[in-house]
Amino acid sequence: MTRSVRRTRRMLQLAGAGAAALMALSACSSSSDSSNAKSDTSNSASPKLSGNVTVFAAASLKESFTALGKEFEQQHPGTKVSFNFGGSDTLAASITGGAPADVFAAASPKTMAIVTDKKDAAGTPATFVRNQLEIATLPGNPGKVSSLKDLTKSGLKVVLCDKTVPCGAAAQKALDAAKLKLTPVSYEQDVKSALNKVELKEADAAVVYKTDVKSAGGKVEGVEFPESAKAINDYPIVLLKNAPNAQAAKAFIALVQSAEGQKVLSEAGFLKP
Repeated sequence: MTRSVRRTRRMLQLAGAGAAALMALSACSSSSDSSNAKSDTSNSASPKLSGNVTVFAAASLKESFTALGKEFEQQHPGTKVSFNFGGSDTLAASITGGAPADVFAAASPKTMAIVTDKKDAAGTPATFVRNQLEIATLPGNPGKVSSLKDLTKSGLKVVLCDKTVPCGAAAQKALDAAKLKLTPVSYEQDVKSALNKVELKEADAAVVYKTDVKSAGGKVEGVEFPESAKAINDYPIVLLKNAPNAQAAKAFIALVQSAEGQKVLSEAGFLKP
């Protein structure tokens, strides 16, 4: 073998070794960059949530929001979600009166406006679900109620929500659409109270939400009526201006609006926004 051939082969071997070294160095550098990136990501992660989140919510949200509250606490150990469920108008009045709360979820834009008009909301309320009315009767429907008009039958004890409450305003809207006049045996301050009258057999029927009929299970029987389509309620939710725990409150609202939250609400009978 000539000297020049040996020299050429030696140079090729050195070049190969150099390339391998460069590749190894590049891999180390890439690995280092990757670990730095992971470190940067962990450093920029949102701070750990803690403390109490107080949510004022329409009575019809009780079952679904209670479930979401438990889910939130599991996702964020160290947090506690406290609820105040009731008529949206009463809750709104409490908020504008200075009651400490982080989140308000109302059963109508009209009751939400009580809070926003007083500048007690932070940002713009967002509709997260909708709800439709249904008639709740005693199991077996002994009063043979099959329509909204049947509620005007003589001797039938019917309960409505107060007209200042979203479910009562919606019921009145449906009655007006059907050109019907109805005098209930009582007006209740929230939808759960109206439903309770039927569950306790103190009334033959009540106009409530589909979600309430569903949550009651076999305690009542539901009767749908076409006029309810003319009185569907939008449910808005908002962070409150003086929220004691704004960071956790925003996270709870995000859960409500997430696919996971929407699934829970949908299973409860709520309509998509």
